Amino acid sequence: MGKYLARRLASILPTLFFVTVLIFGLQQLLPGDAAVVLAGEDQDPGVIAHLREKLHLDKPFPVRYAYWLGGVVQGDLGESLRIQKPVTELIVEKLPVTIQLAVMAMLIALVIGITAGVVSAVLKGTAWDYAANIFALWGLSTPNFWLGIMLILLFSVQLGWLPASGYVSPFEDLKANLAAMIMPAFVLGNAIAAVLMRHTRSAMLQVLNSDYVRTARAKGLHEHVVVLKHALRNALVPIITLGALEFGTLLSGAVLTEQVFSIPGFGKLIVDAVFNRDYAVVQGVVLFTATAYITLNLLADLAYFLVNPRMRG
Repeated sequence: MGKYLARRLASILPTLFFVTVLIFGLQQLLPGDAAVVLAGEDQDPGVIAHLREKLHLDKPFPVRYAYWLGGVVQGDLGESLRIQKPVTELIVEKLPVTIQLAVMAMLIALVIGITAGVVSAVLKGTAWDYAANIFALWGLSTPNFWLGIMLILLFSVQLGWLPASGYVSPFEDLKANLAAMIMPAFVLGNAIAAVLMRHTRSAMLQVLNSDYVRTARAKGLHEHVVVLKHALRNALVPIITLGALEFGTLLSGAVLTEQVFSIPGFGKLIVDAVFNRDYAVVQGVVLFTATAYITLNLLADLAYFLVNPRMRG
């Protein structure tokens, strides 16, 4: 496992380097002049010249990239010219909100999706199987923004049980925080649960027909031991990868869901930055998201060794 970990870590550095080139390069292809936009309506030539110098827009592409990458290596992602705050500080402010929303959504997705997938596979051809597949189809077909609006109409407008929007820090009021986050977390978790259900069902059906599962049943083991200990543990291998990728997607910010529920996370941050041409914020958030994806993939690979004993041989 040590050698495998070393190889994976060695492959991360060139991957991250390619990601930085891609992020910075694509950013330069956006139409318009950032200095002119940031100069405001007056577009004073002196202000524009100052912004060009500050943003290194008067330098060739390799020089601009070197300036930016040098700052990234030192932990400096630049400064938001609109908000006048370091990008790192903005990310640190929004990250706890997005992490909480992502964790709650993944917990909902894992509980519902894996449970429904296992039940559907074990009880294949029964009413439970058909019900689980209908749920998966519904989850995959329902737009997040529509489901969010329907939940607001039901639980906020009609029943008055939950707040329609807004965010409260858990350190200020944990109960109010959970009340505000449960609906957006369910909206996001519902779609991921549908995907997890389909993959879990497929993996479980394949594993349940394997020789070692038939051997375990022939030994007289109880069915729940066969399903949970022998079948599910091996079926989780593809689910780990899927879960890691979906969690990475959540960390990048659920734009529509955060807009519907007015959650001040990564989604709102990146949307505001794009509309305001705040390049430093866009680059910083995208770089953080890409790094999170790569890290989660590495953790998923390492989790294989813990879940599947055959991979440790």
